[in-house]
Amino acid sequence: MFQYIADLIVYGWIGMVEGEKLTNAVYFFVYDVMKILVLIFVVVSVIAFVRTFVDAGRLKKTMEKSRFGLGNFAASIFGAVTPFCSCSSIPIFIGFLKARMPLGIAFSFLITSPLVNEVAFVIMGGLFGWKLAAMYALAGILLGVLGGLLIGALGMDKEIILDKVKGRDLHSMVFKKFSNRLKYAASEGWKTFKKLAPYVLGGIAIGAGLHGYVPQEVFMNYVGKFDILAVPVAVLIGVPVYAGCSTVAPIIFSITAGGVPLGTSLALMMSVAGLSLPEAMILKRVMSFKLLGVFFGMVAVGIMLVGWGFNLFVI
Repeated sequence: MFQYIADLIVYGWIGMVEGEKLTNAVYFFVYDVMKILVLIFVVVSVIAFVRTFVDAGRLKKTMEKSRFGLGNFAASIFGAVTPFCSCSSIPIFIGFLKARMPLGIAFSFLITSPLVNEVAFVIMGGLFGWKLAAMYALAGILLGVLGGLLIGALGMDKEIILDKVKGRDLHSMVFKKFSNRLKYAASEGWKTFKKLAPYVLGGIAIGAGLHGYVPQEVFMNYVGKFDILAVPVAVLIGVPVYAGCSTVAPIIFSITAGGVPLGTSLALMMSVAGLSLPEAMILKRVMSFKLLGVFFGMVAVGIMLVGWGFNLFVI
């Protein structure tokens, strides 16, 4: 649906020529803005509707009692089976926060979701072999579990700044009619939509410019010029690029075939998929700079460890 509308707007109404750099940038902007804003409204509204039937405080206590990281593991598995990029994962992450899900568990989803999905798994299996694809998927899930556990242990709940509740407890509200629940859900979705829309527009605009005018191959080929520092350099180069694993995997295969170590190539792919400037701009409306820095820094270090691990132990 989004692709059809984007085609209609860019090629039909605006009349742009397919294949040009400006066209690619505008198409990327139109498509991703529609997709992410609709996801924000729909996901937050649906979760808000479900919350009217659930005691969020009790749910939080139940999840907090989950032992041995089982809650984080479940969130990472859920992230692995959802085919979202870094920005598209944010609406569900916000829904988790509004449902008072423990912060670490919500982050386990946010970390794993863009890194691992069934589409990327199939593409990687076909290009690199199923053993490697399984190892990569396990690495992404493990990164989500450990990252979520670490953020949960740091006790940074106060760093969440989106929609801080001011004296209203949802569980104490009485919904006598089904229509009242629907109105509340739509209201929550619309409020979140309005607060995040400017950040989505700004973030995707940056991503669109990079996508349209800076070929991803420029970043990919540049990595091969480094030796010992290749993995951290790959992570730094990958952050400005905004794309999903399924988009980047074929390019990663080509540069690996050209001599770039496998772990370095995977680190580049993971940073492209899991960390991006548009994602940072949107998340800034959700959390403080402190928590955002912890999240990005922790995931970047985790990706580097995965890259070094593949370079050392995987042939």
